[in-house]
Amino acid sequence: MSGKQPTIVASGHPLVSKAAMTILERGGNAFDAVIAAGFAGAVAEPALTSLGGGGFLLARTAQGESTIFDFFVDTPGKGLAMEELEPHFFPVTVKFLSSDQDFHVGLGSVAVPGALKGFLHVHARLGRLPLSQVVKPAIILARDGLLINQQQSYFLNLLTPIMTMSAAGRALFAPNGNYLQEGDLFHNLPLAFFLEELGDHCRRDFYSGLHAQRIAADMEEMEGLLTMEDLATYQVIERSPLAMDYRGYQLLTNPPPSFGGELICIALRLLAELDFSATRWGSREHLLPMVGAMIAVEEFRTKQVANDAEPPAEWYGANGQRLRTFNRGTTHISVTDDAGNVAAMTTSNGEGSGYIVPGTGIMLNNMMGEDDLHPCGFHATPPGQRVASMMSPSLLLGDGGVKLVLGSGGSKRIRTAITQVLSNIIDFGFNLQGAIDAPRLHWDGDTLQAEPGFTANSINDLKKRWPVNVWPELEVYFGGVHAVMPGREGAGDPRRGGHHLKK
Repeated sequence: MSGKQPTIVASGHPLVSKAAMTILERGGNAFDAVIAAGFAGAVAEPALTSLGGGGFLLARTAQGESTIFDFFVDTPGKGLAMEELEPHFFPVTVKFLSSDQDFHVGLGSVAVPGALKGFLHVHARLGRLPLSQVVKPAIILARDGLLINQQQSYFLNLLTPIMTMSAAGRALFAPNGNYLQEGDLFHNLPLAFFLEELGDHCRRDFYSGLHAQRIAADMEEMEGLLTMEDLATYQVIERSPLAMDYRGYQLLTNPPPSFGGELICIALRLLAELDFSATRWGSREHLLPMVGAMIAVEEFRTKQVANDAEPPAEWYGANGQRLRTFNRGTTHISVTDDAGNVAAMTTSNGEGSGYIVPGTGIMLNNMMGEDDLHPCGFHATPPGQRVASMMSPSLLLGDGGVKLVLGSGGSKRIRTAITQVLSNIIDFGFNLQGAIDAPRLHWDGDTLQAEPGFTANSINDLKKRWPVNVWPELEVYFGGVHAVMPGREGAGDPRRGGHHLKK
Protein backbone atom coordinates (compact mmCIF):
# COMPACT_ATOMS: atom_id res chain seq x y z
CA MET A 1 0.00 0.00 0.00
CA SER A 2 1.15 3.54 -0.65
CA GLY A 3 -0.19 7.05 -0.20
CA LYS A 4 -2.76 8.37 2.22
CA GLN A 5 -5.95 6.40 2.78
CA PRO A 6 -9.06 6.94 4.88
CA THR A 7 -8.78 5.85 8.50
CA ILE A 8 -11.51 3.31 9.29
CA VAL A 9 -12.55 1.62 12.54
CA ALA A 10 -15.18 -1.04 13.20
CA SER A 11 -16.06 -2.39 16.64
CA GLY A 12 -18.89 -3.54 18.87
CA HIS A 13 -19.58 -0.18 20.52
CA PRO A 14 -19.72 3.45 19.28
CA LEU A 15 -17.50 4.66 22.11
CA VAL A 16 -14.90 2.01 21.36
CA SER A 17 -14.80 3.09 17.71
CA LYS A 18 -14.57 6.72 18.86
CA ALA A 19 -11.62 5.92 21.14
CA ALA A 20 -9.70 4.39 18.24
CA MET A 21 -10.54 7.25 15.89
CA THR A 22 -9.49 9.81 18.52
CA ILE A 23 -6.06 8.22 18.69
CA LEU A 24 -5.77 8.15 14.89
CA GLU A 25 -6.67 11.85 14.75
CA ARG A 26 -3.95 12.59 17.31
CA GLY A 27 -1.28 11.06 15.11
CA GLY A 28 -1.35 7.48 16.33
CA ASN A 29 -1.13 4.55 13.97
CA ALA A 30 -3.48 1.57 13.63
CA PHE A 31 -1.73 -0.26 16.45
CA ASP A 32 -2.04 2.65 18.88
CA ALA A 33 -5.70 2.88 17.87
CA VAL A 34 -6.57 -0.79 18.28
CA ILE A 35 -4.95 -0.89 21.71
CA ALA A 36 -6.78 2.30 22.73
CA ALA A 37 -9.98 0.60 21.58
CA GLY A 38 -9.07 -2.49 23.60
CA PHE A 39 -8.70 -0.40 26.76
CA ALA A 40 -11.94 1.46 25.98
CA GLY A 41 -13.75 -1.82 25.38
CA ALA A 42 -12.78 -2.95 28.87
CA VAL A 43 -14.87 -0.02 30.12
CA ALA A 44 -17.70 0.14 27.57
CA GLU A 45 -18.20 -3.61 27.01
CA PRO A 46 -17.70 -5.02 30.53
CA ALA A 47 -19.72 -8.19 29.91
CA LEU A 48 -17.64 -9.11 26.86
CA THR A 49 -14.05 -8.14 27.47
CA SER A 50 -11.66 -7.22 30.26
CA LEU A 51 -8.01 -6.50 30.92
CA GLY A 52 -8.24 -9.71 32.96
CA GLY A 53 -9.09 -11.84 29.92
CA GLY A 54 -7.13 -12.76 26.81
CA GLY A 55 -7.07 -12.46 23.07
CA PHE A 56 -5.24 -12.26 19.78
CA LEU A 57 -4.16 -9.43 17.51
CA LEU A 58 -3.26 -9.87 13.85
CA ALA A 59 -1.12 -6.90 12.78
CA ARG A 60 0.16 -6.09 9.32
CA THR A 61 2.42 -3.11 8.84
CA ALA A 62 2.40 -0.87 5.78
CA GLN A 63 5.69 -2.59 4.85
CA GLY A 64 3.94 -5.98 4.66
CA GLU A 65 5.08 -7.58 7.93
CA SER A 66 2.28 -9.74 9.40
CA THR A 67 2.32 -11.02 12.98
CA ILE A 68 -0.15 -12.74 15.27
CA PHE A 69 0.25 -11.56 18.85
CA ASP A 70 -1.06 -14.37 21.05
CA PHE A 71 -2.00 -13.05 24.47
CA PHE A 72 -4.61 -15.64 25.30
CA VAL A 73 -4.70 -17.22 28.74
CA ASP A 74 -2.44 -19.88 30.30
CA THR A 75 -3.44 -22.63 32.68
CA PRO A 76 -2.63 -21.53 36.27
CA GLY A 77 -1.10 -23.31 39.25
CA LYS A 78 2.68 -22.96 39.06
CA GLY A 79 4.15 -23.80 42.45
CA LEU A 80 0.97 -25.43 43.75
CA ALA A 81 0.40 -29.06 44.72
CA MET A 82 -2.63 -29.37 42.45
CA GLU A 83 -3.67 -32.81 43.69
CA GLU A 84 -4.18 -31.39 47.18
CA LEU A 85 -6.42 -28.51 46.11
CA GLU A 86 -10.18 -28.19 45.89
CA PRO A 87 -10.54 -24.96 43.93
CA HIS A 88 -13.28 -22.38 44.44
CA PHE A 89 -15.20 -23.48 41.35
CA PHE A 90 -18.93 -23.76 40.97
CA PRO A 91 -21.72 -23.48 38.38
CA VAL A 92 -23.87 -20.40 37.90
CA THR A 93 -27.03 -20.59 35.83
CA VAL A 94 -27.48 -18.02 33.09
CA LYS A 95 -30.99 -17.72 31.67
CA PHE A 96 -30.89 -17.33 27.90
CA LEU A 97 -34.01 -16.89 25.80
CA SER A 98 -33.87 -20.44 24.46
CA SER A 99 -32.53 -22.30 27.50
CA ASP A 100 -30.76 -22.09 30.84
CA GLN A 101 -27.01 -22.71 30.78
CA ASP A 102 -24.57 -23.43 33.61
CA PHE A 103 -21.14 -21.78 33.61
CA HIS A 104 -18.35 -22.48 36.06
CA VAL A 105 -17.04 -19.42 37.85
CA GLY A 106 -15.21 -18.55 41.07
CA LEU A 107 -11.54 -18.04 41.81
CA GLY A 108 -10.76 -21.57 40.64
CA SER A 109 -12.05 -20.68 37.15
CA VAL A 110 -9.42 -17.96 36.61
CA ALA A 111 -6.73 -18.66 34.01
CA VAL A 112 -3.56 -16.57 33.79
CA PRO A 113 -4.77 -13.32 32.17
CA GLY A 114 -3.05 -12.10 29.03
CA ALA A 115 -5.00 -9.12 27.70
CA LEU A 116 -3.25 -6.38 29.67
CA LYS A 117 0.21 -7.73 28.97
CA GLY A 118 -0.73 -8.19 25.32
CA PHE A 119 -1.89 -4.60 24.98
CA LEU A 120 1.32 -3.31 26.55
CA HIS A 121 3.45 -5.62 24.41
CA VAL A 122 1.84 -4.61 21.12
CA HIS A 123 2.01 -0.93 22.01
CA ALA A 124 5.71 -1.18 22.86
CA ARG A 125 6.42 -3.17 19.71
CA LEU A 126 4.40 -1.24 17.10
CA GLY A 127 2.85 1.86 18.67
CA ARG A 128 3.82 5.46 18.01
CA LEU A 129 2.18 7.55 20.72
CA PRO A 130 3.04 7.52 24.45
CA LEU A 131 1.03 5.00 26.46
CA SER A 132 -0.47 7.82 28.53
CA GLN A 133 -2.23 9.11 25.39
CA VAL A 134 -3.33 5.64 24.29
CA VAL A 135 -5.11 4.91 27.59
CA LYS A 136 -6.61 8.40 27.93
CA PRO A 137 -9.92 7.70 26.10
CA ALA A 138 -10.56 4.73 28.39
CA ILE A 139 -9.69 6.78 31.47
CA ILE A 140 -12.22 9.44 30.47
CA LEU A 141 -14.93 6.81 29.92
CA ALA A 142 -14.21 5.10 33.25
CA ARG A 143 -14.02 8.36 35.20
CA ASP A 144 -16.84 10.37 33.63
CA GLY A 145 -19.10 7.43 32.94
CA LEU A 146 -21.06 6.21 29.94
CA LEU A 147 -24.69 5.36 29.33
CA ILE A 148 -25.43 1.64 29.15
CA ASN A 149 -26.84 0.96 25.68
CA GLN A 150 -29.37 -1.70 24.72
CA GLN A 151 -26.79 -4.24 23.60
CA GLN A 152 -24.65 -4.01 26.72
CA SER A 153 -27.75 -4.05 28.94
CA TYR A 154 -28.74 -7.33 27.30
CA PHE A 155 -25.36 -8.91 28.01
CA LEU A 156 -25.19 -7.55 31.55
CA ASN A 157 -28.64 -8.88 32.38
CA LEU A 158 -27.63 -12.34 31.20
CA LEU A 159 -24.62 -12.31 33.52
CA THR A 160 -26.23 -10.73 36.60
CA PRO A 161 -25.26 -13.54 39.02
CA ILE A 162 -21.63 -13.34 37.91
CA MET A 163 -21.27 -9.56 37.77
CA THR A 164 -22.76 -9.22 41.28
CA MET A 165 -21.05 -12.22 42.89
CA SER A 166 -18.68 -10.10 45.00
CA ALA A 167 -19.03 -6.86 46.93
CA ALA A 168 -16.72 -5.18 44.42
CA GLY A 169 -18.92 -6.38 41.58
CA ARG A 170 -22.06 -5.11 43.26
CA ALA A 171 -20.43 -1.72 43.82
CA LEU A 172 -19.73 -1.46 40.08
CA PHE A 173 -22.79 -3.05 38.52
CA ALA A 174 -25.47 -2.52 41.17
CA PRO A 175 -24.70 0.88 42.69
CA ASN A 176 -27.21 1.84 45.38
CA GLY A 177 -28.58 -1.68 45.15
CA ASN A 178 -30.01 -1.25 41.65
CA TYR A 179 -28.52 -3.38 38.87
CA LEU A 180 -27.50 -1.40 35.78
CA GLN A 181 -30.06 -1.20 32.99
CA GLU A 182 -30.23 0.47 29.59
CA GLY A 183 -29.86 4.24 29.99
CA ASP A 184 -28.09 4.08 33.35
CA LEU A 185 -24.74 5.83 33.83
CA PHE A 186 -21.88 3.40 34.45
CA HIS A 187 -18.65 4.49 36.14
CA ASN A 188 -15.55 2.47 36.92
CA LEU A 189 -13.44 4.79 39.04
CA PRO A 190 -11.04 2.09 40.26
CA LEU A 191 -10.25 1.25 36.63
CA ALA A 192 -9.72 4.93 35.82
CA PHE A 193 -7.18 5.19 38.66
CA PHE A 194 -5.49 1.96 37.58
CA LEU A 195 -5.15 3.18 33.98
CA GLU A 196 -3.76 6.53 35.14
CA GLU A 197 -1.05 4.67 37.06
CA LEU A 198 -0.48 2.38 34.09
CA GLY A 199 0.08 5.32 31.78
CA ASP A 200 2.50 7.19 34.02
CA HIS A 201 6.20 6.48 34.39
CA CYS A 202 5.56 3.86 37.10
CA ARG A 203 3.70 1.51 34.72
CA ARG A 204 2.04 -0.44 37.54
CA ASP A 205 0.27 -3.50 36.09
CA PHE A 206 -0.92 -6.66 37.87
CA TYR A 207 1.83 -9.06 36.75
CA SER A 208 4.15 -7.97 39.55
CA GLY A 209 4.19 -5.68 42.54
CA LEU A 210 1.31 -4.80 44.85
CA HIS A 211 -1.57 -5.82 42.59
CA ALA A 212 -0.01 -9.22 41.92
CA GLN A 213 0.54 -9.72 45.64
CA ARG A 214 -3.13 -8.94 46.31
CA ILE A 215 -4.26 -11.38 43.65
CA ALA A 216 -1.99 -14.14 44.96
CA ALA A 217 -3.13 -13.55 48.55
CA ASP A 218 -6.81 -13.71 47.58
CA MET A 219 -6.22 -16.84 45.54
CA GLU A 220 -4.48 -18.55 48.44
CA GLU A 221 -7.13 -17.51 50.93
CA MET A 222 -10.16 -18.27 48.76
CA GLU A 223 -8.98 -21.46 47.00
CA GLY A 224 -7.99 -20.05 43.64
CA LEU A 225 -5.20 -21.42 41.45
CA LEU A 226 -3.51 -18.29 40.10
CA THR A 227 -0.08 -17.67 41.66
CA MET A 228 2.58 -14.96 41.70
CA GLU A 229 4.75 -17.26 39.59
CA ASP A 230 1.98 -17.64 36.99
CA LEU A 231 1.70 -13.86 36.67
CA ALA A 232 5.42 -13.19 36.67
CA THR A 233 6.23 -15.76 33.99
CA TYR A 234 3.35 -15.09 31.57
CA GLN A 235 4.62 -14.20 28.08
CA VAL A 236 3.01 -12.80 24.94
CA ILE A 237 3.84 -15.06 21.98
CA GLU A 238 4.46 -13.74 18.47
CA ARG A 239 3.50 -16.19 15.73
CA SER A 240 3.40 -16.27 11.94
CA PRO A 241 -0.21 -16.24 10.71
CA LEU A 242 -1.78 -19.30 9.14
CA ALA A 243 -2.14 -18.66 5.39
CA MET A 244 -4.27 -20.22 2.68
CA ASP A 245 -5.35 -19.27 -0.84
CA TYR A 246 -8.99 -18.93 -1.84
CA ARG A 247 -10.09 -17.98 -5.34
CA GLY A 248 -7.13 -15.69 -6.03
CA TYR A 249 -6.99 -14.20 -2.53
CA GLN A 250 -4.84 -15.13 0.46
CA LEU A 251 -6.36 -15.43 3.91
CA LEU A 252 -4.17 -14.79 6.95
CA THR A 253 -5.64 -16.01 10.23
CA ASN A 254 -4.91 -17.39 13.70
CA PRO A 255 -2.63 -20.46 13.62
CA PRO A 256 -2.42 -23.48 15.97
CA PRO A 257 -2.42 -24.14 18.86
CA SER A 258 -5.68 -22.23 18.55
CA PHE A 259 -8.10 -23.96 16.23
CA GLY A 260 -10.53 -21.35 14.92
CA GLY A 261 -8.40 -20.21 12.00
CA GLU A 262 -7.57 -23.77 11.04
CA LEU A 263 -11.25 -24.68 10.87
CA ILE A 264 -12.05 -21.64 8.72
CA CYS A 265 -9.33 -22.76 6.30
CA ILE A 266 -10.80 -26.27 6.11
CA ALA A 267 -14.24 -24.84 5.32
CA LEU A 268 -12.85 -22.61 2.58
CA ARG A 269 -10.92 -25.52 1.09
CA LEU A 270 -14.17 -27.46 0.79
CA LEU A 271 -15.98 -24.50 -0.77
CA ALA A 272 -13.09 -23.95 -3.20
CA GLU A 273 -13.99 -27.27 -4.84
CA LEU A 274 -17.23 -25.68 -6.05
CA ASP A 275 -17.99 -23.15 -8.77
CA PHE A 276 -20.42 -20.53 -7.48
CA SER A 277 -20.04 -18.22 -10.52
CA ALA A 278 -23.52 -19.07 -11.84
CA THR A 279 -25.10 -19.76 -8.45
CA ARG A 280 -27.67 -17.51 -6.80
CA TRP A 281 -26.99 -16.62 -3.16
CA GLY A 282 -29.42 -18.39 -0.86
CA SER A 283 -30.33 -20.99 -3.45
CA ARG A 284 -30.27 -24.74 -2.93
CA GLU A 285 -27.00 -24.91 -4.88
CA HIS A 286 -25.43 -22.44 -2.47
CA LEU A 287 -26.83 -23.50 0.89
CA LEU A 288 -26.53 -27.28 0.68
CA PRO A 289 -22.75 -27.21 0.07
CA MET A 290 -22.31 -24.46 2.69
CA VAL A 291 -24.05 -26.55 5.33
CA GLY A 292 -22.17 -29.62 4.15
CA ALA A 293 -18.90 -27.80 4.73
CA MET A 294 -20.04 -26.78 8.23
CA ILE A 295 -20.88 -30.38 9.09
CA ALA A 296 -17.58 -31.64 7.72
CA VAL A 297 -15.63 -29.05 9.70
CA GLU A 298 -17.46 -30.01 12.89
CA GLU A 299 -16.60 -33.66 12.24
CA PHE A 300 -12.97 -32.62 11.75
CA ARG A 301 -13.05 -30.74 15.04
CA THR A 302 -14.59 -33.52 17.07
CA LYS A 303 -12.20 -36.09 15.63
CA GLN A 304 -9.17 -33.76 15.91
CA VAL A 305 -8.30 -34.23 12.25
CA ALA A 306 -5.23 -32.32 11.08
CA ASN A 307 -5.52 -29.29 8.81
CA ASP A 308 -4.08 -31.15 5.82
CA ALA A 309 -6.54 -34.06 5.99
CA GLU A 310 -8.62 -34.80 2.91
CA PRO A 311 -12.29 -33.77 2.88
CA PRO A 312 -14.65 -36.64 3.72
CA ALA A 313 -16.31 -38.40 0.81
CA GLU A 314 -19.78 -37.64 2.18
CA TRP A 315 -20.25 -33.99 3.16
CA TYR A 316 -23.70 -34.43 4.56
CA GLY A 317 -23.24 -36.79 7.48
CA ALA A 318 -24.71 -35.44 10.73
CA ASN A 319 -22.31 -37.03 13.20
CA GLY A 320 -20.81 -34.85 15.95
CA GLN A 321 -21.37 -33.98 19.54
CA ARG A 322 -24.03 -31.61 20.77
CA LEU A 323 -22.70 -28.05 20.98
CA ARG A 324 -23.75 -25.60 23.64
CA THR A 325 -25.68 -22.57 22.48
CA PHE A 326 -24.48 -19.75 24.70
CA ASN A 327 -23.30 -16.33 23.53
CA ARG A 328 -19.81 -16.20 24.97
CA GLY A 329 -18.42 -12.83 25.98
CA THR A 330 -16.14 -11.90 23.09
CA THR A 331 -15.67 -8.75 21.03
CA HIS A 332 -13.67 -7.72 17.97
CA ILE A 333 -12.05 -4.53 16.65
CA SER A 334 -10.75 -3.84 13.13
CA VAL A 335 -8.64 -0.77 12.29
CA THR A 336 -6.82 0.64 9.27
CA ASP A 337 -4.83 3.88 9.24
CA ASP A 338 -3.93 6.35 6.50
CA ALA A 339 -0.49 4.82 5.98
CA GLY A 340 -1.74 1.29 5.28
CA ASN A 341 -1.16 -0.34 8.68
CA VAL A 342 -4.01 -2.66 9.69
CA ALA A 343 -4.98 -4.45 12.89
CA ALA A 344 -7.59 -7.07 13.76
CA MET A 345 -8.02 -7.85 17.46
CA THR A 346 -10.40 -10.25 19.20
CA THR A 347 -10.60 -10.38 22.99
CA SER A 348 -12.68 -12.25 25.56
CA ASN A 349 -13.25 -12.57 29.28
CA GLY A 350 -15.42 -15.67 28.94
CA GLU A 351 -18.37 -14.94 31.18
CA GLY A 352 -16.08 -13.55 33.88
CA SER A 353 -15.10 -15.33 37.10
CA GLY A 354 -16.89 -12.93 39.46
CA TYR A 355 -13.53 -12.02 41.06
CA ILE A 356 -12.42 -8.38 40.72
CA VAL A 357 -8.79 -7.50 41.41
CA PRO A 358 -8.83 -5.22 44.48
CA GLY A 359 -8.38 -1.57 43.65
CA THR A 360 -8.54 -2.00 39.86
CA GLY A 361 -12.15 -2.51 38.77
CA ILE A 362 -10.91 -5.42 36.60
CA MET A 363 -12.79 -8.71 36.64
CA LEU A 364 -10.62 -11.72 35.85
CA ASN A 365 -11.70 -14.36 33.36
CA ASN A 366 -13.32 -17.77 33.91
CA MET A 367 -11.49 -19.59 31.08
CA MET A 368 -10.73 -22.57 33.33
CA GLY A 369 -14.49 -23.05 33.61
CA GLU A 370 -15.22 -23.21 29.86
CA ASP A 371 -15.84 -26.86 29.08
CA ASP A 372 -15.24 -26.55 25.32
CA LEU A 373 -11.72 -25.21 26.02
CA HIS A 374 -10.90 -28.23 28.20
CA PRO A 375 -11.93 -31.42 26.35
CA CYS A 376 -9.93 -33.57 28.79
CA GLY A 377 -11.85 -32.16 31.75
CA PHE A 378 -11.56 -29.20 34.07
CA HIS A 379 -8.13 -28.59 35.66
CA ALA A 380 -6.61 -31.56 33.81
CA THR A 381 -3.87 -29.60 31.98
CA PRO A 382 -0.53 -28.83 33.67
CA PRO A 383 0.18 -25.22 34.66
CA GLY A 384 1.75 -22.89 32.13
CA GLN A 385 0.03 -24.24 29.01
CA ARG A 386 -1.49 -21.83 26.50
CA VAL A 387 -5.21 -22.54 26.20
CA ALA A 388 -6.53 -22.95 22.65
CA SER A 389 -9.30 -20.73 21.31
CA MET A 390 -11.82 -20.27 18.50
CA MET A 391 -10.93 -16.58 18.13
CA SER A 392 -9.77 -15.85 14.60
CA PRO A 393 -8.72 -12.29 13.74
CA SER A 394 -8.09 -12.41 10.00
CA LEU A 395 -6.90 -10.49 6.95
CA LEU A 396 -7.71 -11.05 3.29
CA LEU A 397 -4.92 -10.13 0.86
CA GLY A 398 -5.18 -9.54 -2.88
CA ASP A 399 -3.42 -7.57 -5.61
CA GLY A 400 -0.49 -6.88 -3.31
CA GLY A 401 -2.44 -5.36 -0.46
CA VAL A 402 -4.95 -5.92 2.33
CA LYS A 403 -8.50 -6.10 1.01
CA LEU A 404 -10.34 -6.97 4.22
CA VAL A 405 -9.71 -6.85 7.97
CA LEU A 406 -12.18 -8.86 10.04
CA GLY A 407 -12.93 -11.01 13.05
CA SER A 408 -15.89 -12.02 15.18
CA GLY A 409 -17.15 -12.89 18.62
CA GLY A 410 -19.45 -15.83 19.15
CA SER A 411 -17.56 -18.87 20.45
CA LYS A 412 -18.12 -21.79 18.04
CA ARG A 413 -20.04 -19.51 15.68
CA ILE A 414 -16.89 -17.47 15.01
CA ARG A 415 -15.75 -19.84 12.29
CA THR A 416 -19.11 -20.07 10.53
CA ALA A 417 -19.70 -16.31 10.74
CA ILE A 418 -16.31 -15.47 9.22
CA THR A 419 -16.58 -18.17 6.56
CA GLN A 420 -20.00 -16.94 5.43
CA VAL A 421 -18.95 -13.28 5.32
CA LEU A 422 -15.87 -14.17 3.25
CA SER A 423 -17.94 -16.27 0.86
CA ASN A 424 -20.61 -13.55 0.55
CA ILE A 425 -17.94 -11.09 -0.57
CA ILE A 426 -15.71 -13.29 -2.72
CA ASP A 427 -18.24 -15.71 -4.20
CA PHE A 428 -21.34 -13.53 -4.46
CA GLY A 429 -20.06 -9.95 -4.74
CA PHE A 430 -21.74 -8.51 -1.65
CA ASN A 431 -20.62 -5.15 -0.35
CA LEU A 432 -19.18 -5.25 3.15
CA GLN A 433 -22.24 -4.23 5.16
CA GLY A 434 -24.47 -6.47 3.05
CA ALA A 435 -22.15 -9.42 3.58
CA ILE A 436 -22.28 -8.92 7.35
CA ASP A 437 -26.02 -8.22 7.53
CA ALA A 438 -26.99 -11.24 5.41
CA PRO A 439 -28.69 -14.06 7.36
CA ARG A 440 -26.43 -16.85 8.59
CA LEU A 441 -26.54 -20.55 9.24
CA HIS A 442 -24.77 -22.62 11.88
CA TRP A 443 -24.65 -26.40 12.33
CA ASP A 444 -24.78 -27.01 16.09
CA GLY A 445 -24.04 -30.74 16.06
CA ASP A 446 -27.47 -32.14 15.31
CA THR A 447 -29.62 -29.18 14.18
CA LEU A 448 -29.11 -26.47 11.59
CA GLN A 449 -29.70 -23.09 13.18
CA ALA A 450 -30.91 -20.49 10.65
CA GLU A 451 -31.55 -16.77 10.85
CA PRO A 452 -34.63 -15.35 9.15
CA GLY A 453 -34.21 -14.06 5.60
CA PHE A 454 -33.82 -17.22 3.55
CA THR A 455 -36.69 -18.09 1.21
CA ALA A 456 -39.27 -20.66 2.20
CA ASN A 457 -38.13 -22.86 -0.68
CA SER A 458 -34.53 -22.76 0.52
CA ILE A 459 -35.54 -23.62 4.08
CA ASN A 460 -37.66 -26.51 2.78
CA ASP A 461 -34.68 -27.80 0.76
CA LEU A 462 -32.57 -27.71 3.92
CA LYS A 463 -35.27 -29.46 5.95
CA LYS A 464 -35.23 -32.38 3.51
CA ARG A 465 -31.70 -33.17 4.70
CA TRP A 466 -31.40 -31.90 8.27
CA PRO A 467 -33.41 -30.69 11.24
CA VAL A 468 -33.72 -26.90 10.89
CA ASN A 469 -34.55 -24.31 13.54
CA VAL A 470 -35.40 -20.89 12.10
CA TRP A 471 -34.85 -18.03 14.55
CA PRO A 472 -37.34 -15.13 14.70
CA GLU A 473 -34.67 -12.42 14.22
CA LEU A 474 -30.95 -11.82 13.72
CA GLU A 475 -29.29 -12.71 17.01
CA VAL A 476 -25.97 -12.44 18.89
CA TYR A 477 -25.79 -16.24 18.81
CA PHE A 478 -24.63 -16.05 15.18
CA GLY A 479 -21.52 -13.99 15.94
CA GLY A 480 -20.52 -10.37 15.51
CA VAL A 481 -18.28 -9.61 12.53
CA HIS A 482 -16.76 -6.12 12.65
CA ALA A 483 -14.68 -5.43 9.54
CA VAL A 484 -13.01 -2.82 7.37
CA MET A 485 -11.97 -2.71 3.73
CA PRO A 486 -8.85 -0.50 3.73
CA GLY A 487 -9.32 2.61 1.65
CA ARG A 488 -13.02 1.92 1.13
CA GLU A 489 -15.47 1.19 3.92
CA GLY A 490 -16.11 -0.23 7.36
CA ALA A 491 -19.04 -2.20 8.78
CA GLY A 492 -20.17 -3.28 12.23
CA ASP A 493 -22.37 -6.27 12.89
CA PRO A 494 -25.86 -5.23 14.10
CA ARG A 495 -26.12 -8.52 16.00
CA ARG A 496 -23.56 -7.24 18.53
CA GLY A 497 -24.03 -3.48 18.54
CA GLY A 498 -21.62 -3.01 15.64
CA HIS A 499 -20.40 0.49 14.81
CA HIS A 500 -17.88 1.93 12.38
CA LEU A 501 -16.23 5.30 11.70
CA LYS A 502 -14.42 6.57 8.61
CA LYS A 503 -12.41 9.77 8.22
